[in-house]
Amino acid sequence: MRLTTRFQLAMAVVAAGVLLAPAAQAVPSFSRQTGMACAACHTVFPELTHFGRVFKANGYVLDNLQQVRAVSSTRQQLLSLSKTPTLSVMMQTSYSQLSKAKPDPAGGNAQNGTVEFPRQLSLFYAGRIAPHLGIFSQLTYDGKADHLSIDNTDVRFAKLAVLPGKNTLTYGLSLNNNPTVQDLWNTTPAWGYPFSHSNVAVSGTPIGPADVQIDEAFGQLVAGLTAYAFYDESLYVEFGGYRSFQPGAVAPLDSSDSSVLAGFSPYWRLAYEYDWNANALEVGTYGEDFHVYPGGGAPLTGPTSTYLDVAGDFQFQHVGEENIYTVAGTYIHENMHAMPAGAANPSDNLAVTKLWASYYYRRRYGGIIGWFNTSGSSDSGLYGFSCPVGSATQYCAAHALKSSVTNSPDSNGEIIEADYLPWLNVKLSAQYVIFNKFMGGNGNYDGYGRSASDNNVLQLMLWYAF
Repeated sequence: MRLTTRFQLAMAVVAAGVLLAPAAQAVPSFSRQTGMACAACHTVFPELTHFGRVFKANGYVLDNLQQVRAVSSTRQQLLSLSKTPTLSVMMQTSYSQLSKAKPDPAGGNAQNGTVEFPRQLSLFYAGRIAPHLGIFSQLTYDGKADHLSIDNTDVRFAKLAVLPGKNTLTYGLSLNNNPTVQDLWNTTPAWGYPFSHSNVAVSGTPIGPADVQIDEAFGQLVAGLTAYAFYDESLYVEFGGYRSFQPGAVAPLDSSDSSVLAGFSPYWRLAYEYDWNANALEVGTYGEDFHVYPGGGAPLTGPTSTYLDVAGDFQFQHVGEENIYTVAGTYIHENMHAMPAGAANPSDNLAVTKLWASYYYRRRYGGIIGWFNTSGSSDSGLYGFSCPVGSATQYCAAHALKSSVTNSPDSNGEIIEADYLPWLNVKLSAQYVIFNKFMGGNGNYDGYGRSASDNNVLQLMLWYAF
């Protein structure tokens, strides 16, 4: 039976008391709300199935909980509020170790082998707010930063229309705080692979120090409103934009703030998914145009640095009774103009490629193999490092870890991950990131004797949600 038909039948059941519409990221509050196990919406969390994508597009409102209801004299629904709050908790505990310890500015090496307990602790409110209105919201304590803050948040208004020929159109609005967090596929940056990475990595990101703007550079630093349409659970179109909002900053934003967008930053998404039997194939494109004030003491007027990110993505997914596998990837190209202060060139380009394949047996045993590549223009101002006159060699070595003696952002390597899920909401994982090239070289890339492979990092993680 086609998924659309099941949704239509469920909508009929709504009139009898069970409201149906679709789900998203891996939080148990959705299971509590819908009465469905995690496997309905996920392969292995946080990756979504087709049903999970439809659930998310429909605004997180599928509900099987007892409701507090109110109707008007004309039988218009005024309130439908779950008696039980849809809350959940996620926690990550990890141990990480670099292939070679980082140099210590005071001499010798820093400690190698780091336990994070917790690495991350999140509280979620995720589910239905009102008819056609739902939310995925995350409040996170970051163990490394020792900071509690609002994390990924997506508030949706969605409606489903049945068109002539029994085709369907899901349409709505998303109010969110991280470009691509609202996307339905696990190919875009916010929910893409790697789904977790070590906090002790030299690069600060899993793919190297240089990264494009759309890859979470503005996560939780913006507020965006996008409109979308999902035709017949296949063709997806979305357009909207973002404006700066920085928690903890002055209001309104002024010259003391950095990374401030100049006005409206347009975002777009186009994707098509074809489903047959237990398979789903998606191809698409997405991107955003960023205009950023220099900040850091400069007035928020006049010239801006511009970053145009244009991306393509694909995903093939097979969800069988015993065998589940996914092959996916994304390519993001960024053109940079009117460069930020310190850049040596008037314009640069940067490209990021990520490819990965996962396999799980009965959602219990499996893993992921990924490949990543970052390449771009050489720029001594962005990627080089000048040792201050009179500084000790150890100081320079410690502060040049993310810098390139060739002034290059080029990095590439592999990610190997093995997972065991004793239960659907608990994951034990071992992940190893291998760098073949780091910031333009494989040996002595920083000018102080460090090799790309010295930055390889092992992470052991316990990831659970309840």
